[in-house]
Amino acid sequence: MSNEQLNLQPTTPPSGVGGLSGGHGLLLGIDIGSSSVKAALVDIQTGEVVAGAFFPQQEMAIKSVKPGWAEQDPENWWANLKLAVQAVMAATKTPPDEVKAIGLSYQMHGLVLTDDENNVIRDAIIWCDSRAVPYGEKAFNALGSEQCLSHLLNSPGNFTLAKLAWVKENEPGNYARIRYYMLPGDYIALRLTGNARTTVSGLSEGIAWDFSTQTPARFLYDYFGFDTRLIPELTPTFGIQGYVTEAVAQELGLAAGTPVTYRAGDQPNNALSLNVFHPGEVAATAGTSGVVYGVNGDTRHDPLSRVNSFAHVNHTNEQTRIGVLLCINGTAILNAWMKNNIALGGAGYSEMNELAAQIPVGSDGVTVIPFGNGAERVLCNREPCCSIHGLNFIRHHQAHLIRAAHEGIAFSFKYGMDIMNQMGIETKTIRAGHANLFLSPVFRQTLANITGATIELYNTDGAAGAARGAGIGAGIYKNEADAFAALKKIITVMPEEKNIHASAAAYERWLIGVRG
Repeated sequence: MSNEQLNLQPTTPPSGVGGLSGGHGLLLGIDIGSSSVKAALVDIQTGEVVAGAFFPQQEMAIKSVKPGWAEQDPENWWANLKLAVQAVMAATKTPPDEVKAIGLSYQMHGLVLTDDENNVIRDAIIWCDSRAVPYGEKAFNALGSEQCLSHLLNSPGNFTLAKLAWVKENEPGNYARIRYYMLPGDYIALRLTGNARTTVSGLSEGIAWDFSTQTPARFLYDYFGFDTRLIPELTPTFGIQGYVTEAVAQELGLAAGTPVTYRAGDQPNNALSLNVFHPGEVAATAGTSGVVYGVNGDTRHDPLSRVNSFAHVNHTNEQTRIGVLLCINGTAILNAWMKNNIALGGAGYSEMNELAAQIPVGSDGVTVIPFGNGAERVLCNREPCCSIHGLNFIRHHQAHLIRAAHEGIAFSFKYGMDIMNQMGIETKTIRAGHANLFLSPVFRQTLANITGATIELYNTDGAAGAARGAGIGAGIYKNEADAFAALKKIITVMPEEKNIHASAAAYERWLIGVRG
């Protein structure tokens, strides 16, 4: 693949399509998750979200025909995308030509295979499928940690290329039919525009980008025996990536020729949604698993590969912007376990937050280690399971356990963020959505106290971020500041001077439990 592919000229728009500039109209953001597909319309002039929808109303099915497998039919993504887009268009009674650009966010690390006719060859192997672990480990051992980490910034692990290696060995008939391998967002863009394309950020999230040569990682393709012609054409993360076809426009209720101008994986896009673009800025989420995503200005890597590093949405050859991703598996899933098994009388999450707030910092000596949802990469893939320490049957009750769980999750974030700090990411501000565990005053205050960072909470999501990203890519917004001028901060949490020492002492006690 030539370097010229990194500097694509915009595709010629279909006949009758006007320019992209101007301050009126709407931007459409689409977020392809493994649970649902979300759509949002953002008013260009005000920057406000005017409509949002998600489908299905219950979680999308994940097929698991064998232990550790996880697959989805891309046709289900498309069916739910259609419902979500139609819903926001109907809710606002928007004329199709008022949508000026489309942005895409998508579940990372998946594998979609298409043939010469752009048909899907098999169900997508999605991010939480673990069948490819041995293939990535074998490549890492054969190629050596120095070459992998210095060029890829990661181990090949269980990422997209390793998944493709599994298909090559186990489904040779399917492998022989492949014209392109894609990420979920690449496939949705293909459905929208008819163009098979990917991005540098996308290749890096599949652990297929060589940061030393600024090209696809040929040494890894050669190791697996892959032809680089399987890689779709490269397109910039921001910029015209194609235009909605006539057939799709009729199907979705959009105007033919509407440009797709942005795409990114869900975690880089979540950072974008929170206006996180520059070195030292950090975004966080605390859903079933927890993620801290910080931006680095160089390609330093963790020698133990306990965190992942990808090209951020604004990474270029001239401007290094690496998204360093810390993932903690056992976060809100622990809180849900506490709700279902410890909280008495059917207490909900808000009642649990109130109970936790009644207990002093440090949970009166109770410590919860939250690692009970599989192997933790931050612990070098150890799987210690969740454990409770210091429990006294006379002094302690459910409120102590709930607070200790919230503190333990915050401590796990701190543990991983210290690794990120060693890589040069000095965390001063953490931005997050006002959702999930960030609704817990104990969790967010503990995190502020032990990191010394200010926490800012915003009301935004991935679909709204993708819409604003589309505005940047279309040239409608002058820059990031213009795109996020309307982003509203809901809550600011500062470290509590009076409780910093107690929080630090509780964290040291927690570390003893982690280290065994």
